[in-house]
Amino acid sequence: MTLINETHDPARKSWVSSANGHSQFPIQNLPFAIFRETGSNDTWRGGVAIGEQILDMAKVVKLNILSGDAQTAAQAAAQTSLNTLMGLGPKANSALRSAVSNVLSEESIDQRALENCLVAQRCAEYAMPCQVTDYTDFYTSIHHATAVGSLFRPDNPLLPNYKWVPIGYHGRSSSIGVSGQTFPRPVGQTKKPDASTPDFGPCQRLDYELEMGVFIGQGTQLGQRIDISAAQEHIFGMCILNDWSARDIQAWEYQPLGPFLAKNFASTISPWVVTNEALEPFREAFTRPESDPQPLEYLTSEGNTQTGNLDIELSCFIQTEAMRNAKQAPQLLSESNFKHAYWTPAQLVTHHSVNGCPMTPGDLLGSGTQSGPEADEAGSLLELSQGGKKSLTLDNGETRTFLQDGDAIIMRAHCSREGAVTIGFGEVVGTILPAVL
Repeated sequence: MTLINETHDPARKSWVSSANGHSQFPIQNLPFAIFRETGSNDTWRGGVAIGEQILDMAKVVKLNILSGDAQTAAQAAAQTSLNTLMGLGPKANSALRSAVSNVLSEESIDQRALENCLVAQRCAEYAMPCQVTDYTDFYTSIHHATAVGSLFRPDNPLLPNYKWVPIGYHGRSSSIGVSGQTFPRPVGQTKKPDASTPDFGPCQRLDYELEMGVFIGQGTQLGQRIDISAAQEHIFGMCILNDWSARDIQAWEYQPLGPFLAKNFASTISPWVVTNEALEPFREAFTRPESDPQPLEYLTSEGNTQTGNLDIELSCFIQTEAMRNAKQAPQLLSESNFKHAYWTPAQLVTHHSVNGCPMTPGDLLGSGTQSGPEADEAGSLLELSQGGKKSLTLDNGETRTFLQDGDAIIMRAHCSREGAVTIGFGEVVGTILPAVL
């Protein structure tokens, strides 16, 4: 476990009492979001989660209690988007994290001034944390890839390139929304196996994908590669990502170029971005089975081998319209862990840039569906229902193979480790509306 500075000290407490023992946002976390008070016409601005409160960075900047790199970064964090903050790089971002941790600690001399900079999270609404300039979705779970491949290619479930190259496709950034997103059921072409021609209409096999998102921080220029040893320096932080999928549309359109309408209608992210530095205590070794091909040299470094993996516990819930009407709590569908990924975030960044592709602050890399090795760790209904062959019975008696109108999917993530304070990512919620025809 890595405790790189005082901000990770498990003994550190905050004068914001709700932060002490908080399961998501203790002082050891300090994630960023863009917010305003619910129903107001206030300007959107950056904030930092501390317990049940938000530290309003626009108000903090006006106090002039920070200095140097920390004040510069605070000014960026106070803007209507986090892109500028992301682009400042790890030195400035680390300075801001340290300064915010110090002024929020129980020893702070600035408590009285900062008390007026707090907004209760229950009174806030959120915008996208940044302008997502580009979006690439990867396919990093070998367990998901194998399970899905087994449904369509029982004799050859895993294609030969999977263990050699991080597989990804360019997604649509314009349809990414923040938690609370609602969207109409997608429509498109589908083709039944015994039909001679395709049909057009609403998707019948709508699914979720339990993923993590990686936000690029400091960018690069066209032609510049990011070496694997420096890749972590180009990652600002991570969020939870639900990459919704229209499985029947996808099955018809994806060959030979991959997903299009099956993916471009909506993707939903959590409002809080947990910084790369906050995740340091939860890093672990990256290993491959000896029988598998080891990553090529450009995807290998001592740092990535020793600490490239991340222990992030993931969970996915469903709340149907009937459950909401009956005031029933969401029901757990599955749990998994990001550490099962076959490729690390640093490898994704390195591979993405290896041909000179410029990376921009706010670029979002999706991890792909994060399924674990066990059947109940599946990160999608496609796996849980075995391609629609097995119906899931919910506690209220409803059944699902794929999602129905009115269904809400809730995803949560947190990091927990002995000797460290548990931190979380909050949650991401998305709800399906009827198709528009």
